Amino acid sequence: MTAEPPTAGPHTPQPVAADAERAARAGRPRHDHAADWMFCGVYGTVLASGLLAALDEKGGTYTPFSDASWVLVTAITAALAHGYAHHMSGHRQDPSRRRWRLLAGELWHEWPMVAAALPTVLLLVLAGVFGWEAPGTTAVGLGLNTALLFGWGTALSLHGGSRLLSALAVGAADAAIGFAIIVANALIK
Repeated sequence: MTAEPPTAGPHTPQPVAADAERAARAGRPRHDHAADWMFCGVYGTVLASGLLAALDEKGGTYTPFSDASWVLVTAITAALAHGYAHHMSGHRQDPSRRRWRLLAGELWHEWPMVAAALPTVLLLVLAGVFGWEAPGTTAVGLGLNTALLFGWGTALSLHGGSRLLSALAVGAADAAIGFAIIVANALIK
């Protein structure tokens, strides 16, 4: 009797047929790398934007190096938690070595989430080095992340085979998330 491949969860991207077949033969989770990048890239960029907005408090002490550390640690923690949750949601009774290999694979596929937070981390480090003020750094960071969200959506939609106008619409929808964070930051502060 052969074991059935793991079932896809509600957030698991649908793989390309050749990738799915290869993954099924190898007995590991199937991944569509472009979809992983899209999901994790958007998630990591939105996470970094939210943290950047939350860490900038009027009247508080501005600590860009500490803020950069918090953004990076939070992105890593979120990536690990997300990969672990994916692993556990598709968990089956497998030999322990295989289970650990599958977990490592799920965790590895979350690295784009951390990579997506790095522009914000770099911006905060530069703010600390050059003494940039918090309001300007936050505004630039939120604008940069909104542009990155547009880029994530557009590029990956084009990679997925969408036409240019459809891809630009996806990019605009992703950028709307960044714009919503900018508006919320302005209203809350």
